[in-house]
Amino acid sequence: MEDATIVWFKDLGMGDVERVGGKNASLGEMISNLAGAGVSVPDGFATTADAYREFLKHEGLDDRINAALDALDIEDVEALAATGKQIREWVGQAPFPAKLEADIREAFQTLSAGHDVSVAVRSSATAEDLPDASFAGQQETFLNIRGIDAVLEAIKDVFASLFNDRAISYRVHHGFDHKLVALSAGIQRMVRSDIGASGVMFTMDTESGFRDVVFVTASWGLGEAVVQGAVNPDEFYAYKPNLKAGKPAIVRRGIGSKAIKMVYTQDKTVGKTTEFVDTSPEERSQFCLEAEDVEALARQAVIIEEHYGRPMDIEWGKDGETGELLILQARPETVQSRSSASTLERFKLAGKGKVLATGRAIGARIGAGKVRVLDDLSEMHRVQPGDVLVTDMTDPDWEPIMKRASAIVTNRGGRTCHAAIIARELGIPAVVGTGDATELLKDGVDVTVSCAEGDTGMIYAGQLEFSVDEIALDKMPEAPLKIMMNVGNPDRAFDFAGLPHKGVGLARLEFIINRMIGVHPRALLEFDDQPADIQATIRQMMAGYSDPVSYYIHRMAEGIATIACAFAPEPVIVRMSDFKSNEYANLVGGERYEPDEENPMIGFRGASRYVSEDFSACWELECKALRYVREEMGLTNVQIMIPFVRTLGEAQAVTEALKANGLERGKHDLKLIMMCELPSNAVLAEQFLEYFDGFSIGSNDMTQLSLGLDRDSGLIAHLFDERDPAVKAMLSMAIQACRKQGKYIGICGQGPSDHPDLAQWLLDEGIESVSLNPDTVVETWMLLAGQSI
Repeated sequence: MEDATIVWFKDLGMGDVERVGGKNASLGEMISNLAGAGVSVPDGFATTADAYREFLKHEGLDDRINAALDALDIEDVEALAATGKQIREWVGQAPFPAKLEADIREAFQTLSAGHDVSVAVRSSATAEDLPDASFAGQQETFLNIRGIDAVLEAIKDVFASLFNDRAISYRVHHGFDHKLVALSAGIQRMVRSDIGASGVMFTMDTESGFRDVVFVTASWGLGEAVVQGAVNPDEFYAYKPNLKAGKPAIVRRGIGSKAIKMVYTQDKTVGKTTEFVDTSPEERSQFCLEAEDVEALARQAVIIEEHYGRPMDIEWGKDGETGELLILQARPETVQSRSSASTLERFKLAGKGKVLATGRAIGARIGAGKVRVLDDLSEMHRVQPGDVLVTDMTDPDWEPIMKRASAIVTNRGGRTCHAAIIARELGIPAVVGTGDATELLKDGVDVTVSCAEGDTGMIYAGQLEFSVDEIALDKMPEAPLKIMMNVGNPDRAFDFAGLPHKGVGLARLEFIINRMIGVHPRALLEFDDQPADIQATIRQMMAGYSDPVSYYIHRMAEGIATIACAFAPEPVIVRMSDFKSNEYANLVGGERYEPDEENPMIGFRGASRYVSEDFSACWELECKALRYVREEMGLTNVQIMIPFVRTLGEAQAVTEALKANGLERGKHDLKLIMMCELPSNAVLAEQFLEYFDGFSIGSNDMTQLSLGLDRDSGLIAHLFDERDPAVKAMLSMAIQACRKQGKYIGICGQGPSDHPDLAQWLLDEGIESVSLNPDTVVETWMLLAGQSI
């Protein structure tokens, strides 16, 4: 019907964007087409764009609005605020046309079926959620609306929200004609996530653009808390191939503080329908979703993505009464999916300064400027172009000044909050969820905001120098050997996977233990024997995990799986822990268990630990983590590397111990690689290879042990050179032994990253692969291919 003022979601599809806006059209599309595939969306109805236009024409309101907007200079933020306020008041005072009001009343009666139902009233603009523009949060959403009179008032508020300051500004900056944008109000049955959980998920990694994961954020209560950035939510990554294969799919999880939650208000004050309340200590210390829920949500997300044929941004809710997982909105992801995959932009600090504050990094850029600490929007005029905006949290009203900033820093918020979305769209770095940046950062001081160092965003004192390199990845020449990467930080795995590569030649397990676990394994195995203060620290660190040992195994498995899925199907060679005794002692509870060695570098480390009575139980936890990743998760691209094997007896003992722990060489295509890093390994290379499928040369240790150098000593540091003829002789022996037996031979030491001429020598010797630090991959690749950047 052409004169219809309302239409039910089930009768809508994506061909109706001009009729009911992108959000409502998408809800209809999913209800109409995806319900049978397993996507659950609460029912409801929408007012049409024509109904909105008739509302504006009803008493000549549109003429007044257009005249006010035509006279407005949106760069004048105070005039923008005054004009927007005036227009919203006009909309609120205008009456509904009789037919529109009657149709809304009738539809609401049908939806509620005479019961006291709670609905959400959401805005849906006819120009929003287009693939090339994000109107996320531009207009309002009203939750827990009860009764037809409150619904009618909320619909007017939705119409008025088309003239929020940020919406007016956004349309002008993106070339959308005010007169051509209309609003539809969606009236949708509420999900009881106020007593459950909710959040946002993306069908890609929002920071790197990696496409093979679903990124799920979750918090207790209504989802607006996550969208607004009012909470630091739990985070999960689910690996898409495993979702389809029916295997455990969660490769990474992080517990958020979740200090507050949005719930239905118990206050009957007119106009107040939701409120924030503090979460309990129990709620803060546990994940708000079970693994089964995360995977069920992620499967719905994949179905939606495949239907739309593009990455999606999806809001969801878990009903606390029924346990149902429902989709509340779905829109195209508009930032990473538009970025060029053929050009890599790398930001790098020239040097680091004093760290003033840290939080969650958004994007991978660096910005610098003067701090402007704002308590609220009334101070927006203080932000000048190039300033660093610092506030408790931003919401969509802040958009007009966010574009002025060189960087944004907030106390609260997660990676899917509105501030994060807008920062990505604007292409500026943001550090969210710092906790106390407004106290730590003083107004007017110079700072540098770096999001180029991994998952943690750093705010440094002073305006530091940094560089930006652009690399055309689509013009990379063929390399004459396999170029792999050294990756120790799972936080960067998805980002590094965007570089040209042939897999990971060295994934350092001790880096995962240090960054993701932080506790000595024996302190976890013997948790009940720990002092009270150590127990308290460990309990805090293992929040969300069932027991100390499970914490160690599952955190380690998550780190391995994150790297493995990022680089699949290419091999990921995981080196089992190679901490020295002094490094293990630095872990929580570690001092109690570690010997005091004069020279830990050549002490109790590597294979010697694995087969010793004092450490074998700890090492078996590593074996369990690796078995879980390879066998349960099916990530059989993971290979195992054993470090610091001193003797042939150790080689035999450690391979037998691996077999006893279910990691038998050759079973499920498992390859065992040995670090070749001692002169004994090179001299007896052929005998060592009887126990392993190849070598990965550790040039750092091979150099210090061949030349008799302590590489931790500054007194003789000038003598340390992997290109010394004695070192090269050792490397050549190892390479030729592997070539003779047709086994893998690579190098994962620092040498080729630091010395391109050494990389060329290794190539001439016949090495199969070089594994490099990520920041040297492209440069070394080009050099070995005979070209320069």
